Amino acid sequence: MHYSWKAGLLAGVLATQASFATMAAAETAEEFYDRHDITLIVGAAAGGGADFYARQFVPMLEKHIPGHPRIIVQNLPGASGMTAAIQLQNSAPRDGTVIAMLQRNNLYLPLVSQVSVEFDPREVNWLGSLNKEIYTVAVMSDSEAKTADDLFKVAVPTGATSYANENRVIPALMNQYYGTKFEIITGYEGADAMTLALERGEIEARMLPVDNLLGYGNEAPWFKEGRIKVLMQTAVNPSSQIPDAPNLLDFTKDPEIKALTEFVLLPMEAGRPFAAPPDVPAERLEALQKAFVDAAGDPEYVAQMEKIANTPTPISGPDVTKIVEQLYGASDTVLNSARALVNPPS
Repeated sequence: MHYSWKAGLLAGVLATQASFATMAAAETAEEFYDRHDITLIVGAAAGGGADFYARQFVPMLEKHIPGHPRIIVQNLPGASGMTAAIQLQNSAPRDGTVIAMLQRNNLYLPLVSQVSVEFDPREVNWLGSLNKEIYTVAVMSDSEAKTADDLFKVAVPTGATSYANENRVIPALMNQYYGTKFEIITGYEGADAMTLALERGEIEARMLPVDNLLGYGNEAPWFKEGRIKVLMQTAVNPSSQIPDAPNLLDFTKDPEIKALTEFVLLPMEAGRPFAAPPDVPAERLEALQKAFVDAAGDPEYVAQMEKIANTPTPISGPDVTKIVEQLYGASDTVLNSARALVNPPS
């Protein structure tokens, strides 16, 4: 008798769990999101470019997700966005109530960072990316460097933030493998600090995305007025909006240098990537991926972004996955060269 009530209790618990599992399996994505909010983790501080894109996109994403859940933005900066990526993969709920806007360097840093990173971009579910981030070499008009060719002849003081940031890595790559003469000054706290440094004449150049120059960036008015000009683009697929600026890849025919350059620049093709954790139920993941594509292409969103930034250049979740797969297919030669660029000398 003592054992029978335990067995009965266990049977009741199992039956209840099975009932809940059946109910959850039968629940549609629309029914689920009708009664659940979504937390959007942004792997950057409030007020920056990533946060700007996330908050502009949230109302449109709410509109297109079945059930129209409220999306609550939570900023989680740290470790070049890797803090948010690690949390998304390893500890965030996997029921579809948490998604994240990660940083593009999250796609390749686990491959090249000398610091152990508990994140694998192949393990999360990519929803898509809002735009392609095409960097340019932007130089003040009073600099001695007037053309792309001058970058190989004239020393150009150039601002950067951290050692591993692309605003240092790209000019360092150009110096070492292409022969440019950037004097890279690191340690600036962010975009505002580099704008001030340009204005004061401390530096003459910085790496600036096309979106910043044509849209919302600090230097956009300067570009319009001619105070700052683009001498070169650095992109796998350069922008047609700045047709007079040659592309970095046009300056080499060496296949190894091309492969390294493409490895460094390829993450920019997924400039503002969104992801969900592993193991999200298939129907909810499909709903999130479709909603992302529909929201990013919504005429209302496109018109809004064209007014305040630039025309969106979104890609789908499967397209982000292809970029990740391409990065993880890089040769040892490319990876070793990239590690030397990204990691400070020990």
